[in-house]
Amino acid sequence: MLKLFLWLRYLRKRKIVFLSIAAVGLSTSVLIVVASLFGGFINVLERSAIDAMGDVVLSPPSKFAKYELLIETLEQTGEVKAATAMLSATGLLHLGKGNVRAVSILGIEPERRAKVTGFKRSLIEQSESARAPSFEVADFPERIGGFVGIGVIAEPDEKTDEYDFGEIRKMVGQQVVLTTGAVLGLQEDKGTTAQVKRKTVKFTISDIVFTGVYDLDKRFVYLGIEQLQKILYPNEDTQVADRIQIKLKSGAETEVALAEIRGVWQSFASDQLGWSAYMIRQTDIATAQELQSQYIAELLKQMGVLLLIFGVVSLSVVLLILCIFYMIVMTKQRDIAIMKSCGTTSSTVALIFVGFGAFVGIIGSGIGVIAGYIVTKNINTIEEWIRIIFGLKLWKSSVYMFSKIPSEVDWVSALTIVLLAVAAACLGVLIPSVVAARTRPVEILRYE
Repeated sequence: MLKLFLWLRYLRKRKIVFLSIAAVGLSTSVLIVVASLFGGFINVLERSAIDAMGDVVLSPPSKFAKYELLIETLEQTGEVKAATAMLSATGLLHLGKGNVRAVSILGIEPERRAKVTGFKRSLIEQSESARAPSFEVADFPERIGGFVGIGVIAEPDEKTDEYDFGEIRKMVGQQVVLTTGAVLGLQEDKGTTAQVKRKTVKFTISDIVFTGVYDLDKRFVYLGIEQLQKILYPNEDTQVADRIQIKLKSGAETEVALAEIRGVWQSFASDQLGWSAYMIRQTDIATAQELQSQYIAELLKQMGVLLLIFGVVSLSVVLLILCIFYMIVMTKQRDIAIMKSCGTTSSTVALIFVGFGAFVGIIGSGIGVIAGYIVTKNINTIEEWIRIIFGLKLWKSSVYMFSKIPSEVDWVSALTIVLLAVAAACLGVLIPSVVAARTRPVEILRYE
């Protein structure tokens, strides 16, 4: 009780202590915001990878046939919930006179893809529909339908970084022309492996894809996989794909699932495709996180460096606390002398001031957690107000990939930062505590 009484008394009488609390709170909040923004960015990146690719991606070195049989076999395993095939190409999208965009073309199965990824949620028109997504064109069932990324047909506003969805929705139902290359067959006598001929296809935009990831929204055009196969490989009699995306069952063990998928693929490639062992080994089977691991590792390094820099700057809090508490000890030597003359040991006196430092650290870090939480959760609002007041757009999706700043608080990092803040406060008060413990009552009270 004596310790608590003295802490509250010093807190009330020595207003300069609030400067220490403010310094601890400011440092804590800054570190929490930095850790949360980086951690949130990494988490959103991982989730967007799963939303775009599924849990596991099977990428053979070349296109392969009979993918329907492979999907059926995969879905019969104990760890796989659903799978879908994909066929890719590149081309030019003609939106109008003088308006041509280089695009990546994905041949997909929209219904299956919606089961494997978060694809349906990204469709502007069909996201709320109870039906499975499809390429069907309303009122024109004979037309070829396709999806386009929102960034392919429009650019976000330079100031607000937002799309004009009213204008964009007007593109639904418009016909556009896609130019790509069709593989017609082997031409050994000409010294080439294949003859590629330019091919164009007119399709109607049946929906627009808005994933919130700028790189994806800017590049991709989606057609039915069978339709794209007819364009790219008109001489192929069987279904072909160049990638399989897989969703695992809830609670599935990733390593077990990968082992099962590898086993199914090896049997399928060997028995059904007649591939050599070398070709089978060249197939990449990895989780979405593994495919992003190199980029995420670099982000973690950058986060560590930034936290280290802010941490070093925050060490000034230790010096500030040292100076303030040293001043308190020097001005309160009479109180210390009286306590020691009443039988209080030197170690107890030292613990009083160390405890007071921890008390200041706990209050300051608590305030920092609250401030860090408020800033992090409202970071997009703050960024918007900065744009309105100063005309400065800090976050642009074309630069930082995502349309919104991640606003999730990293509570694990926050707890670590709080513990370090309390430890720093205790470290700062260590020297003043030693000075207080070595105070000699007889020298202080001699002239009292």
